[in-house]
Amino acid sequence: MTVIERVEADFKTAMKSKDELALSVMRLVRTELKNKQIELMRELKDEDAHAVLKKMIKQYQDALVDFQAAGRQDLLERQQKEIDLIAQYLPASLPMEDLEKIVVEAVKASGATDMGKAMGAAMKAVAGRADGNEVRAIVQRHISG
Repeated sequence: MTVIERVEADFKTAMKSKDELALSVMRLVRTELKNKQIELMRELKDEDAHAVLKKMIKQYQDALVDFQAAGRQDLLERQQKEIDLIAQYLPASLPMEDLEKIVVEAVKASGATDMGKAMGAAMKAVAGRADGNEVRAIVQRHISG
């Protein structure tokens, strides 16, 4: 089942169960996915959908910082629940030891000695299964070490 099919199924379930939070989040997710499909002028692949969802989570995490600074615990909790709902459609992250191994091998194989090329090779190797900041930390340790 594709990501989009899972989103559609969960949207229908949320509608039937009258789960307001899930329904609200699913509407936003469906809209963002549809907008990306229109932008690309083709059906979305799972990788495309994952990129859209990661962007949404990043935006929501930025809002968390603002809510925390404003002392809005109610909004903070709701935003975290929304992030958790969206995150269930993303592939599981790699364990740190596996991530380290993949990144180091990719950087060695690319022969890159500068940060930009090394990051490009590393991010391609992990294929969205890890956070860019974690990958950057490993690449920096490997290049400077």
